[in-house]
Amino acid sequence: MFNLNSPEFLGADRPPERETPERVQAFVSRHRAFFILLAVLVAQLLLLSVQITRNRKARLIQVWAVAVFDPFARTLRASYDATTGAWRSYRDLSGAQQQNRELNLQLVAAHSQIQQLSQQAAEAHRLRDLLEFRNHLPFQAVAAEVIASSPGETSKAIFIDKGMDAGLTSDLAVMTPAGVVGKIIAVFPHTAQVILITDASSGVACTLEKNRVQGILKGGSLNLCQIHYVMNEATVSVGEMVLTSGLDQIYPKGLPVGSVAEIAEGNIYKTIKVQPAAALDRLETVLVVLKPPSSELQALNSPSHP
Repeated sequence: MFNLNSPEFLGADRPPERETPERVQAFVSRHRAFFILLAVLVAQLLLLSVQITRNRKARLIQVWAVAVFDPFARTLRASYDATTGAWRSYRDLSGAQQQNRELNLQLVAAHSQIQQLSQQAAEAHRLRDLLEFRNHLPFQAVAAEVIASSPGETSKAIFIDKGMDAGLTSDLAVMTPAGVVGKIIAVFPHTAQVILITDASSGVACTLEKNRVQGILKGGSLNLCQIHYVMNEATVSVGEMVLTSGLDQIYPKGLPVGSVAEIAEGNIYKTIKVQPAAALDRLETVLVVLKPPSSELQALNSPSHP
């Protein structure tokens, strides 16, 4: 009968962990015959499994080994395939993202190139129309590019890239194929300043196309011009074209200035507002009309000239 107060239970003499190897050795010594018999049986079984063959001449030990290790092999294979597939998917996804970024950059570059080509094509078309228009003019003109505009609200002017080097002087008419733009008020070595017809200090001698009533066109409000000194009795209609009369010795006769937008009667003179024919807020290229000799100028401004 076990004594609960013995040193084995109280652990007074030696810790249990130190007695464990001795107990295992004593147990093996007491059952040595059993372990020898077990080892002999296992060895005999292994020998028999090596000698015995089954279907397709496979040894029994091979069948057992396959049965034991096959689940582990399948698990390892599945883990390897999953890892390989995940890595391949990650690599493909990373490559696709890199390719997508490259394609986006190429798309942005292509759009920018298309815009540049479109602008160049539009500029080439505009210059071609300008040169064709200049070739059909009855007077000489110089093409110029608009390089800047005056920042003031009351002063409406632009700067062009031609000046004294191109033979320009002040009081030369500036126009586009659509109509009159203004006149040069200051000339510099390589540039010139042009005052627009919408400026309050500008003035253009003009005539109405239908009844040939003459007046002076000056800048008004809201980017419109106004014809002064037209009597209330004169017949004027909205939409009627306004042309240069040539009496100011600056603008050649017959150039389009704009069209009548509003009409109102005053005390003596009508108030006639004119929409400019040229797009003065989108000027890029213009023509500067060179003054012809006095004989040609008289011929251009003669009543018989259209």
